[in-house]
Amino acid sequence: MIKPGDGYKSIPKGGLILEGGNAKRYNTGGWRTKKPVLDKDRCINCHLCWAFCPDVSILSKDGVVSDQIDYDHCKGCGICANECPVNAIEMVKE
Repeated sequence: MIKPGDGYKSIPKGGLILEGGNAKRYNTGGWRTKKPVLDKDRCINCHLCWAFCPDVSILSKDGVVSDQIDYDHCKGCGICANECPVNAIEMVKE
């Protein structure tokens, strides 16, 4: 099993992921140059940001989009901001 800190040389050839469900252990948020910031006053709770986020970083509880974002896993791709129909998400410099 590959553990955080093992380095790239411990990854099998082809970059295979040998066990399922391991993404939660790897905090990839350090890759960002910009981060999404949600304006809850503008948000219409459509959940498009939540549905399109490839990193499951937009959080929702009891059917309401949270203003808290999982920055440990958000890579700053900006898809959430691009998909928001009311421009409630702004990508700001990290």
